[in-house]
Amino acid sequence: MFDKLKSVEKRYNDLNQFLSDPKIISNQSAFQKFAREQSDLSPIVLRYRDWQRVTRQLEENKKILNEEKDPELIEMAEEDLAVLEIQKEKAVADLKILLLPKDPRDDRNVIMEIRAGTGGEEAALFAGDLFRMYSRYAEEKRWQVEILSSSLSAKSGFKEVIFNIAGKGAYSKLKYEGGTHRVQRVPDTESQGRIHTSAVTVAVLPEVEDVDIKINPVDIKIDVYRSSGPGGQSVNTTDSAVRLTYIPTGMIVTCQDEKSQHKNREKAMKVLRARLYDEEQRKQQESLASERKQQVGTGDRSGRIRTYNYPQERVTDHRVGLTLHKLSLVMEGDLTEIIDALTLHYQAQALKGE
Repeated sequence: MFDKLKSVEKRYNDLNQFLSDPKIISNQSAFQKFAREQSDLSPIVLRYRDWQRVTRQLEENKKILNEEKDPELIEMAEEDLAVLEIQKEKAVADLKILLLPKDPRDDRNVIMEIRAGTGGEEAALFAGDLFRMYSRYAEEKRWQVEILSSSLSAKSGFKEVIFNIAGKGAYSKLKYEGGTHRVQRVPDTESQGRIHTSAVTVAVLPEVEDVDIKINPVDIKIDVYRSSGPGGQSVNTTDSAVRLTYIPTGMIVTCQDEKSQHKNREKAMKVLRARLYDEEQRKQQESLASERKQQVGTGDRSGRIRTYNYPQERVTDHRVGLTLHKLSLVMEGDLTEIIDALTLHYQAQALKGE
């Protein structure tokens, strides 16, 4: 590990020299490339230098213990030694995590799909609550949110909403949100105050470009029709809604939120590319891990991952055993504690090779 750290530090120093070279500065493409690489290496190098500093202090303290005769100085050196040993262990643990192979998709924008599951109208209302929660979290991060496709329920919830979140590192923060989200609360329509349980599914896909996955135009069937709202009523007088069918698999993507057929087609293609890319990644993961499938980007979508209990103001993430009694804050987008716990959990799994 430390040989690798030495080479990382050497590369970091070389990059600093490149970035001060007038020839590189005048070439904006090269300058930006080197600046991004330097930014990526910076946390590793700074932590490595922390480890070097602590290691030097440890050696100095051990030297004092071997040579010093003053009991007070020995006692102080022993106390410092204990603290420095802890700091060194923490630095090593941090460096192991920092040296883990980075998910190349982490800096990408994300496409999130939220669908109402069991629970009827209450599930659709909660799908709307989750959309608001993620939108608030994105707003806090200064990310941009754009609805790509949506289907409203009778009471202004969402049967389905597909949206794009654009911002640096969006996928790295949201990739573990995929799965079944369960809500327990008393619906507005419940006259006897009984708690109902509903479920909503969330899928998280990295946004992809044409270079990531090639789609042959002849494999796509395009249908246009008039967009409709709740109950099927027409909300547009032109054929602006678009339905894309990927013929090889039968995958269907629809978009009707824009008045322009061209914009709806563009958004639908963005979703189709993301879904096909995600499917290809899933197949590769399954082939690489026949006995134990590691889903590095989407989480386990098949099972319940989180429960939101309104009567007890409680939210529980079942994958990491984390329970917080601040549900109202979480629903306002305060997801940092949950996301950080999930990140640490999956980093620990990666260190163990699971």
